[in-house]
Amino acid sequence: MRTVVDDREWTTKSVHGGIPMDKFRARELMKDMADAAWICGDPGMQFHTTINKWHTCPNTAPINASNPCSEYMFLDDSACNLASLNLMKFRSEDGEFETESFCHAVNITITAQEIEVDNASYPTSKIEHNSHYFRPLGLGYANLGALLMARGLAYDSEEGRAYSAAITALMCGQAYKQSALIAKGQGPFKGFKKNRESMLKVMKMHGLDADQIPDKYVPSDLLTAARKVWDDVVTFGREFGFRNAQTTVLAPTGTIGFMMDCDTTGVEPDIALVKYKKLVGGGLLKIVNQTIPLALKKLGYIDEQIEHIIAYIDKNDTIEGAPHLKEEHLCVFDCAFKPAKGSRTIHYGGHIKMMAAVQPFISGAISKTVNMPNDVKPEDITNTYIEAWRLGLKAIAIYRDGCK
Repeated sequence: MRTVVDDREWTTKSVHGGIPMDKFRARELMKDMADAAWICGDPGMQFHTTINKWHTCPNTAPINASNPCSEYMFLDDSACNLASLNLMKFRSEDGEFETESFCHAVNITITAQEIEVDNASYPTSKIEHNSHYFRPLGLGYANLGALLMARGLAYDSEEGRAYSAAITALMCGQAYKQSALIAKGQGPFKGFKKNRESMLKVMKMHGLDADQIPDKYVPSDLLTAARKVWDDVVTFGREFGFRNAQTTVLAPTGTIGFMMDCDTTGVEPDIALVKYKKLVGGGLLKIVNQTIPLALKKLGYIDEQIEHIIAYIDKNDTIEGAPHLKEEHLCVFDCAFKPAKGSRTIHYGGHIKMMAAVQPFISGAISKTVNMPNDVKPEDITNTYIEAWRLGLKAIAIYRDGCK
């Protein structure tokens, strides 16, 4: 990426032996990649140096790749089991986030996932061995976009990113804390001793980033919990070790998101306020975002106004132009796709900034699509890749509306 920015030559190396092979202009290679992504969405990119900077077990081997969805990044021939929490379930009646019940849920889920490691079947003996030796887990969440909307926060805003970062920091910190407490009774994972100092260093890095979450945008109880838990992680980890080499990822949650009745999946914003799903055998199912009334209530609208706005959305498939709605509140309801009868959408830069806000608090990476409009140019994709690298993402995937 530095050679692209500096417009220098890039030398490819052989997979076996690392022998220098061919030389290219870095920007020409990047242009080829951006052109391909403009046409069909591929290739995605992963940033090897950043990934291995956050690697908890570098003394064993480097991380070379991810699963196809890009959230699970760990040693070759390893696997993790996934679980995701519906964030809207931790929203209290007054609209605040219930940190204690969230931490309790994390404890239960991490414990269940840890038990599952020894009770699962694996596709190969190597994967089975490494899964037992390192015991990586993949706890994540769904409905972040709905939670932000219900709180009256725009997905593409400093407030929304800070709030999301705090919740993600709390989840990951509590997961590692529970892993350390399990290690107190069960012992750490077998590969911990060889990687002890590296893993503790990564835990401190997580904590330092939690200290950088802006104070003014996050309720004090949530921010305090999100910061303090990392002190406990380092203390308990140093004393007991960790039962699991990794604890968290942000998976797509597409199917289970429906099962959990979520409006939004993973770390994504809503695709659209009104969605249509094709049914087997024909017909369409119309789905209107369930969070809109909560958001309008939070923003100060009365019941009669809310009814009028919802009726307008149901009729027009957009909130733009709805009666009573103030202009400054439109951003709260912006979605990934531009509505057929409207012009507003989340800028693709907003997707990257959200990923950058939560990435420092994830063991693995983030399965998420950066939605780009049809009229972007390949050079916009190049700039998106460069910005993702600069902001510290581990991986990036784009989708241009209308591409193959």
